[in-house]
Amino acid sequence: MSASNLNQEVLSIWEKNAEFWDSGIGKEGNIYWKRLQKPSLERLLGPALGKRDCAALELATGNGLCARWLADNGASSIIATDGTFGMLELAKRHLDSHQAGKISFRKLDVTEEGDFAPLVEKAAEIGGFDIVLMNMALMDVATFDPLAEALPKLLKEDGVFVATLLHPVFMTSTYSRTVEVTYDPQTGSQIINRSKSISEYLHVKPVKGVFAVGQETPQLYFHRPLHELLGTFFKRGLTLDALEEPGFTKGDAVPERAYATANFPQLPPILSFRFRRAH
Repeated sequence: MSASNLNQEVLSIWEKNAEFWDSGIGKEGNIYWKRLQKPSLERLLGPALGKRDCAALELATGNGLCARWLADNGASSIIATDGTFGMLELAKRHLDSHQAGKISFRKLDVTEEGDFAPLVEKAAEIGGFDIVLMNMALMDVATFDPLAEALPKLLKEDGVFVATLLHPVFMTSTYSRTVEVTYDPQTGSQIINRSKSISEYLHVKPVKGVFAVGQETPQLYFHRPLHELLGTFFKRGLTLDALEEPGFTKGDAVPERAYATANFPQLPPILSFRFRRAH
């Protein structure tokens, strides 16, 4: 199946899943947002959000969680985009009055080069965006070459592109999870060791999965090894200046669910990075 056909399937699935996804994420975000994504974004975007008249562009806004966070933390204007009308309607529902004056919404498919044209024109008018953000969505799109191609035209000279996504090694590769129970021979105390075994990493086909228990329609995940993921942006002359691997701590453990991601504190579930235009 071509990337174009795959992406149409992706968007169709997200239209179906919009309400269910929103019920899980909520207006204030889930544990992944609160413990992993938000703290990382605070570090990577803090300097940019401190700029006067900070202009931000968000891609794949979902229910608008990040757009609202940007509005509450220093951004003066935010254009929040998504590839589905269902998500955009949910995002509008969650707006508070003080956020509504800062955030505007529009439909944009990040896999379509033509969809970026109006935003490139907007960037030229305002001197570029201080921030382009794509939170937890790169693994959901069939290709992000159009995005990478547009970024040098979208960003201000000192602007930043920040993205988070499921970790390519520990979350979108082909892996198995193991829970091993042993006992300390001296004390008799139970010792639990959790690990993941990676069987495929360099070449992994798109797979369907669910983001929450009870999801009726699985969505597609697209795996990319690190050299491919980051190389897409390197090819456009962008410079990587920050990389993080946020992970849960032992305090986040979920004892009643043996294989919960939060129970693997040594294996980061997400990757965060920041790119700038080359000077």
